[in-house]
Amino acid sequence: MTDPTAAPTTDPQPVPASGPTDEPARRRRLSPGRALAWLFMILVILATLFPFYWMLRTALSSNNALYSGSTDLLPVGFSTGGFERVFGSQTGEEAIAAGGSGASIPFWRYLFNSVVVATLVTAGQTFFSAMAAYAFARLRWRHREKVFAFFLAGLMIPAIFTFLPNFVLIKQLGLIDTLLGVALPTMFMTPFAVFFLRQFFLGLSREVEEAALVDGASKVRVFFQLVLPMSVAPVTTLAILTYMTAWNDYFWPLMVSYTDASRVLTVGLGVFKSQAPQTGPDWAGLMAATLVAALPMLLLFGVFAKRIVNSIGFSGIK
Repeated sequence: MTDPTAAPTTDPQPVPASGPTDEPARRRRLSPGRALAWLFMILVILATLFPFYWMLRTALSSNNALYSGSTDLLPVGFSTGGFERVFGSQTGEEAIAAGGSGASIPFWRYLFNSVVVATLVTAGQTFFSAMAAYAFARLRWRHREKVFAFFLAGLMIPAIFTFLPNFVLIKQLGLIDTLLGVALPTMFMTPFAVFFLRQFFLGLSREVEEAALVDGASKVRVFFQLVLPMSVAPVTTLAILTYMTAWNDYFWPLMVSYTDASRVLTVGLGVFKSQAPQTGPDWAGLMAATLVAALPMLLLFGVFAKRIVNSIGFSGIK
């Protein structure tokens, strides 16, 4: 007889044999289509980076030897004279002998002016655009959507149309040939900056703000102590984009800068090019100056590229 207290026996389950992993987990084989896609991507990367390499190759070449070896891929007559002329470490006689104009270029002054102007524009535009974006996203007032649509229409106006009225205004304020005059027209807000931050503010939770208002916090306090700390990523992204745009601006600083006291680096490069010797442009010095001027922005974008792309995608700008 069978013992009723005995534990029921069950048939052992078959143990699955250990075999190769599933197909999705396997390493993909390099198909012809995939290889073609990789080849195309590599060609695009090389085409993008080649101009920067050519600038570096020209900057490290001897200005007098460039014309004899203009098609060489490596520096012709390797020399750091171009960078020495940019940083002012060459005498006039040495610069003329190396193919330069011999005129002094206050590179560090131009660099300082660019830093000051870009910082003023970035700080002012980011701060005031954030306040305007919060007003359009959260504050309820009459005709808000119509005013925002009218404000957003500024994106369709070319910037060159605003240069003349801005110049007249800066002249009447007595700010011609000053760093403040260079920075002031874009120092407050732009339609893109307001739109960019408004898209992010619309996605924030209203419950958190309403709880703070119930506790007695004012709208100003909610904005500075609650909304801004939660918006560090998009605000930082906007600041980086604004800084890069202000750094690369050329035409407006050229209109209002007449002396070295207010010339930024982009305008200084034009002055450097205009001081060409009789033998021809100082290509080695010009490429060295261009590379030095672009290097800070290349490094800045390289460090924050992922954050910029993620913030733009999250804000709904496709």
